[in-house]
Amino acid sequence: MHVKICCISSVEEARLAVAAGASAVGLVGKMPSGPGVIGDDLIRTIALTVPPPVATFLLTSEPTAEAVIEHQRRVGTNTVQLVDALPTGSYRVLRAALPGIKLVQVIHVLDELSIDEALASAEEVDALLLDSGNPTLAVKELGGTGRRHDWKLSRRIVEQSRVPVFLAGGLKPENVREAIDTVQPFGLDLCSSVRTGGKLDPQKLRDFFSQVRAHGF
Repeated sequence: MHVKICCISSVEEARLAVAAGASAVGLVGKMPSGPGVIGDDLIRTIALTVPPPVATFLLTSEPTAEAVIEHQRRVGTNTVQLVDALPTGSYRVLRAALPGIKLVQVIHVLDELSIDEALASAEEVDALLLDSGNPTLAVKELGGTGRRHDWKLSRRIVEQSRVPVFLAGGLKPENVREAIDTVQPFGLDLCSSVRTGGKLDPQKLRDFFSQVRAHGF
């Protein structure tokens, strides 16, 4: 089971996540709301320290392909996580400008329409990430809510998607087996559940990975 630890805020947190077994780390750029936001200079510094083959995800809320391209070039991550929808045609622009950079589209699972949105994006990106935000609010929620969405909808996306799917939102040691059994995702994404007072908690990290391994995942 692939695990991404998000909201990394320092070189030390990245090292803790990698040592625990993370296959990816998430670095949060400017957002309208939510935890974990750090500056671009720090994102670049952290990304440079992460050893291959661990992936470095830039979480970007930039509203256009051109702004996303500039953001990635400033920080140098090997993956871009698009936390909101972009205008039609944006994926093609991103592919042309950022060869070799993986694209992951976040789908905030709200209702049946989220399935159609996910499957359309899956035709053009490298992976999907199913989260529990709400981009329809006046102040958009684009991640880090700690809420669980309808995993039955997520399972339907996984079953039909042509690309790998990560599951995020409300995951913790107590429900990780249920999450995996219900959704059957390619990977899991965690932020708030492995933190204490906003800081990455080594014990919570160990507890989570212990649960994943104990169930043979």
